[in-house]
Amino acid sequence: MCGIASVAEWRTEGWILYSHPVQVMAANSFESASSSAGVPRPAAPDFRTSWRIASLLIALAATAVVAPFDFLGNASGHDFTFHVASWLDVAHQWREGIAYPRWAEWTNWGFGEPRFIFYPPASWLAGAALVSILPAGMAPGALVWLTLILAGASMWKLAREWLPGTHAAAAAAFFVVNPYHLVIVYYRSDFAELLASALFPLLLWAFFKAARDGWRGVPILAAIFAAIWLSNAPAGVMAAYSLPLLAGVACVLRRNLEPALHAAAAMACGLGLAAFYILPAAWEQRWVQIKEILATNLRPEQNFLFTHASDPEFVLFNWKVSSVAVGMILVTCVAAVFVARRRREFPELWWMMAAVGAACIFFMSRLSIPLWRYLPELRFLQFPWRWLVPFGMVFATFVATAVANMRRARLWWTVLAVAIAGTGAAIVHDAWWDTEDVPNLTEAIASGHGYEGTDEYAPLGCNHYLLPQGGPPSGDQPGPPNPALAQLDPVSGKIVPASDIALHVQHWNAERKEFTIESAGVAKLAIRLIDYPAWQVRVDGRESATEKLPKTAQMILRVAAGSHRVAITFRRTWDRKAGALVSAVSLLVLLASSWLTRRKRDSP
Repeated sequence: MCGIASVAEWRTEGWILYSHPVQVMAANSFESASSSAGVPRPAAPDFRTSWRIASLLIALAATAVVAPFDFLGNASGHDFTFHVASWLDVAHQWREGIAYPRWAEWTNWGFGEPRFIFYPPASWLAGAALVSILPAGMAPGALVWLTLILAGASMWKLAREWLPGTHAAAAAAFFVVNPYHLVIVYYRSDFAELLASALFPLLLWAFFKAARDGWRGVPILAAIFAAIWLSNAPAGVMAAYSLPLLAGVACVLRRNLEPALHAAAAMACGLGLAAFYILPAAWEQRWVQIKEILATNLRPEQNFLFTHASDPEFVLFNWKVSSVAVGMILVTCVAAVFVARRRREFPELWWMMAAVGAACIFFMSRLSIPLWRYLPELRFLQFPWRWLVPFGMVFATFVATAVANMRRARLWWTVLAVAIAGTGAAIVHDAWWDTEDVPNLTEAIASGHGYEGTDEYAPLGCNHYLLPQGGPPSGDQPGPPNPALAQLDPVSGKIVPASDIALHVQHWNAERKEFTIESAGVAKLAIRLIDYPAWQVRVDGRESATEKLPKTAQMILRVAAGSHRVAITFRRTWDRKAGALVSAVSLLVLLASSWLTRRKRDSP
């Protein structure tokens, strides 16, 4: 006998995994030990003690990552202002009574953009909740900390299936501080990708659960698959390719198609659960400049490991990420060699992790260029090194399993900890730190000045760099003309203040704008709004067509002489309604199937 096994082991078609923190035992060894007369069955480990150790290590690791935030401000990575501005915008719309925003009100200096239709909701909803209850400057660090806690908990959930409690806890802690997480936190500030990475270990855990429990495990696998899509779209694409790979390996090893059927059902139901986001995002891409996602230096061809390009700053960052990737790959490969000696004790786990790791390495190299060109949606990952998200799970798994079975394991844990701490210190020193980004964004929204928009979410025909900057609507208050409602001069074709007509704003928020107009002649109003097919304009209760300015796509409304009431609303398009319906039906199907399988299991 080569270890201690849990009393809660389970077996399916010739392969064994363990559902509590355990030392691994070969199947034959366990069977002979449990069946031999006079040899007592090993006692189950203390679950609560191992969970306490894991909780402590995970909390310490997450706190170590965000500790520099207390002294240096916020790590202002590439996507920092995009995310924080979105949080503040959503929190502002909550105060206006809009529970689930679709239109980002204060982007493009108050002209807006349909950002929240296309960007997955999990991270901006979580960020908005934090800026609503905490000082805005504390929200980024708080979200990073909470996400890393989730990452550690999910990795521990996976690792404790085959490692003893303390080693599973160490694996969880190392997953929290894996070098690519440090890159995300300090260099990129991509809070959505970090959240998706935290969920990836649960995807593998849920796959094993589905293999163990059959169709009873499909709902939880579907829910986690959907959660990854709702966190980060590129991570959702990676999950959509990773899950069939896992299923394929399991089918080969088990010599049946059940894992593939379970995975396919989970993916279908997971996409259905997330349809309220996925369907509108897919359909309405035709209304925005989504191809800008693949603009210069954002294409996969420009972001393989150690890419050469004409932009020195771009090359420098690419080589930093590439160095992190190569370091993780080398350590993982060495660990995999050590673990391979014992792969017969957990063959499916080893082969699945090896397959995922090999696929990640392949997709980060230029050898995979043909697949990036032709596989569906793969190009929208933009950066091949994003495959470090699932690879981080492989890194933590193989390293933890290898070190757990080495002599002087504590020494090797210490060596790894020092190496990662050194990497983190170097990245922290090299990162850009700022204390003014959050206050500036907060002031920009509070004052109505707004903030800069994005290229890929700009509606068709809109060059958002040409949009004028301004302020909020002034309503019925005396003073200068309302900057949200101007007039198009019929002679010069320029936007001029609406000084010769009477305008009174009754309501003005992100999704509904109501005002009255009194004019002696025909007037062309220049609304502080970018034209988008979801906007519906009614004049005196009747739907009215609009025009838009060339280059900026600013909405122009022509009204006849006299007094009129205008209402502009962001309507629910058919794709949003269909997406919500598909999500509701998928949820009901999963709940019903869960109830039926549980009832069947509990019946005599």
